[in-house]
Amino acid sequence: MQRYFLTENIRIGATFMLPDDIAHHFMTVLRSKVGSEAEFVLADREEVVLAKVQQSDVNGTEMVVLSSSRPQVELPVETTLIIALTKGDKPELVTQKATELGVHRLIFVETAWSVVHWGSKAEKKLARLLKIAQGAAEQSHRLVVPSVQYVNNIRDLDLPVDMVKLVAWEESAKNGETGQLAQSFAGLTAGQSIAFMIGPEGGLKESELDFLKTVGFKAAGLGPRILRAETAPMYVLSALSFALELNR
Repeated sequence: MQRYFLTENIRIGATFMLPDDIAHHFMTVLRSKVGSEAEFVLADREEVVLAKVQQSDVNGTEMVVLSSSRPQVELPVETTLIIALTKGDKPELVTQKATELGVHRLIFVETAWSVVHWGSKAEKKLARLLKIAQGAAEQSHRLVVPSVQYVNNIRDLDLPVDMVKLVAWEESAKNGETGQLAQSFAGLTAGQSIAFMIGPEGGLKESELDFLKTVGFKAAGLGPRILRAETAPMYVLSALSFALELNR
């Protein structure tokens, strides 16, 4: 069933008008009609209501709320991905798939070996990525739309001191390290927060790794194979979901 996000809270039995952009998608693109139903995440981002089209004409589309629920679909820990800028449409791909896998915040950051630079284009890029995140959140029936941010220097990252912080480092795997990721995930409890840094196609410089360690990051290998920059985030989030949602 189609899901949308609203900016208001509505009770069962109440009616409301669909915002123009949602009405266009639901009524025109999806060819819905009177009686068609959809789900709506309310402003508190905890409650979902089921509503059906009561009336639709040139004045707009009126919905009536049929029922409500409070599904538990979010990862139990607040999850941040810090992604070095990459080429082409990789940021779009990572945003879409990371949203489907449960990320709460995406931070795109320029690093020493990033081959692209957003600069003055950052605002436009973020607007597009946020739109992609919202679409992915609706499709995957999330309760929240991840925030999307841009930082132009790795040293400007501002993260809570008590957050669990990991950075993907292929040299860790080459040196036989296999336990840091699993150990960090095993120690997480509901309500905690975790951040994971993924470098660009050429990797991170050792000086950048050294800096990250000074602010609390631990290097973690992602297995014996070398992963692409756009694959590593999916690996991390899938492993986190397994550890916290499927293996307990």
